[in-house]
Amino acid sequence: MDNLVFGIRPVAEAIEAGRQIEKIYMRKGADGQLISELRDLCFRHRIRIQEVPIEKLNHLTRGNHQGVVAQIAAIDYVELSDILERVPEDETPLIVVLDGVTDVRNFGAIARSAECAGAHGLIVPVKNGAPVNADALKTSAGALTRIPVCRVGSIRNTIKALQAEGMQAVAATEKSRTLLYDADLRKPTLLVMGNEETGISKEVLKTCDQQVAIPMIGSIGSLNVSAAAAVLLFEVMRQRIHD
Repeated sequence: MDNLVFGIRPVAEAIEAGRQIEKIYMRKGADGQLISELRDLCFRHRIRIQEVPIEKLNHLTRGNHQGVVAQIAAIDYVELSDILERVPEDETPLIVVLDGVTDVRNFGAIARSAECAGAHGLIVPVKNGAPVNADALKTSAGALTRIPVCRVGSIRNTIKALQAEGMQAVAATEKSRTLLYDADLRKPTLLVMGNEETGISKEVLKTCDQQVAIPMIGSIGSLNVSAAAAVLLFEVMRQRIHD
């Protein structure tokens, strides 16, 4: 795996130096004062810790990891306010929200479509989201280095905050009776996409202003999440071009 820092003190120093951490792998059952201090540091900086068997850590690195390996983020994440501030005055905000998309190639493909369709940013969860790694960057064809990406602790609360700023949240779900083409996507819009297997979580779905479905003729009944995101994004573009 690329971009690794290992050892308790080197990982703590990386966090304190402001390096953006994708996640930290920690040996199951690890304890002691330094480990406790590192846990507190991660909590303060909202960094995800994944507890794993020591075999996993040994597989990641042959170095003296002391039970801790950190994966450094391949991009610089931004704050939510940064996405909003970067929207040009003559453009209507369009942000893609990923609620539990975990496959890195899907993530990269969505980022590529979002950048091509003129979206202003991506919002992803700190937990249960695909990391920005080499595979994601490659699949995005460089889009992930161009489009701002914001990590948040709560997708639901973030949607609510953006609704308060005047944005509508449009959820993509095949269960909706409203077709994508009947929705007004010319307004400031959050496009909400869900997990590859289970879709958008119930609590997030309840928060959204509208649910839309892509019409299907074939027998399979649903698209891959990255393909669905592309259809939605370019329908937004079509409506706005013809506005």
